[in-house]
Amino acid sequence: MRYAVLGTGAVGRTIAAKLASLGHEVVIGTRDPETTLARTEPDGYGNPPFADWQAAHADIRLAAFADAAAGADAVVNTTAGAGSLPALEAAGTANLAGKVLIDIANPLDFSQGMPPSLNPVGTDSLGEQIQRAFPEVKVVKTLNTMNCEIMVDPSRVAGDHTVFVSGDDSGAKAAVTELLVSFGWPASSVIDLGSIETARGTEMLLPIWLRLWGSLGHADFNFHVAGARTGA
Repeated sequence: MRYAVLGTGAVGRTIAAKLASLGHEVVIGTRDPETTLARTEPDGYGNPPFADWQAAHADIRLAAFADAAAGADAVVNTTAGAGSLPALEAAGTANLAGKVLIDIANPLDFSQGMPPSLNPVGTDSLGEQIQRAFPEVKVVKTLNTMNCEIMVDPSRVAGDHTVFVSGDDSGAKAAVTELLVSFGWPASSVIDLGSIETARGTEMLLPIWLRLWGSLGHADFNFHVAGARTGA
């Protein structure tokens, strides 16, 4: 499969590296490749400049959003929530149409400082906003309730724990579930919540996730739904 991973932060890099390790062809999308490669300082989270990371992942190409999406069979959105719709608009409706779009982003709102709140929240979600803006895209919300290292290596957390999928297209959710299994998730750990509207619930887990991170002092944890049944 050919994947376009939109976003050059820690989540995008982690997902892209995992996909490449599984034999997929991967391009990372950014607004301006030259600007991205020219950065020499760590980002706001302390991640090294993208050029340093890419030097160790020469098989993963960097391209503008539109070029990355145009050549892909499927797209993964790992951009910051506030920038997701602009990034997808830059990728282009025609380049996204008919494709599965795996949405990992969360609509974190830092306008009032830390910890961030959510916008939208409660009566809408970022996943729904993306689906409304791009009706021909098959949006599947998943993996947004955990640290990126756990996304691609669930064994970092001992025992059973859960990953959710939300989306309107059953075939797209089945394809994404297969991808999750290839990442190391047992099929029994994947819970299909239903339509893309259910992304409201998973996005609203972020406030408690952030507080757990602060309390525990690390991000190697996840949620587990006991007694769950696959496909419930």
